[in-house]
Amino acid sequence: MALSGSEFSAVVAAVTSAFGDPTRRQVYLYVRETGAGVTASDVAKRFSLHPNVARHHLDKLAAGGYLEVTSARPSLPGAGRPSKRYRSNGPAPVLEGPKREDGLLVALLEGALALLPQAAAEEMAEQVGFAYGSKLAGQMAPGEGQRSFRSALRVIADALTAHGFAAHAEPRDHSLALIKEACPFFEAAVQHPVICAVDRGMVRGMLSALYGGAPQPAESSSRAKGDETCATSLPLGA
Repeated sequence: MALSGSEFSAVVAAVTSAFGDPTRRQVYLYVRETGAGVTASDVAKRFSLHPNVARHHLDKLAAGGYLEVTSARPSLPGAGRPSKRYRSNGPAPVLEGPKREDGLLVALLEGALALLPQAAAEEMAEQVGFAYGSKLAGQMAPGEGQRSFRSALRVIADALTAHGFAAHAEPRDHSLALIKEACPFFEAAVQHPVICAVDRGMVRGMLSALYGGAPQPAESSSRAKGDETCATSLPLGA
């Protein structure tokens, strides 16, 4: 079901509230990787956090419905309060955007790309992504002023995560990289790797709207081409 503009903004706001902190995104990915569930102590040790800070991140994710919580009582009498374990609650959060009908649209895009030379297909895919990213940024933060480059990149990572990319930003040499642990277009991209230009265009479109500049992102790795992750690098001097 398509979401109205206000409903879409509300969902993005909810996801941003849960994943707006870079450490919290890493905590979420760590919990997903473990599978068996973790405690606040596990997270505190893994990320060198105070247990109360680790518990805050976990409870924030649980409150948003991204983690489920179970309590285990100590095996020995008088051993203290029940310990909470946090587990991933279903698939990674995916945001359904306005008029989004992925199956039909991806099939249409695949068919169109197959008829074009590679350079033209990649240009078209990036233009589609740019237009969608620009519109998405307008719905996420209507009327807000421009942001700093790093702040804009965090918002973009949240938006990509909400669309199923499980994204986070991390520094690299002289650039910032958007790392995407998952891709909602993966099967189509394996057959037509130029589809990777769609999310590169989304990044450029959102960055143009949120930051005011549109540096050309450079795809440094792609799961569709056999790499472990998909990464889009942007120069720090943007």
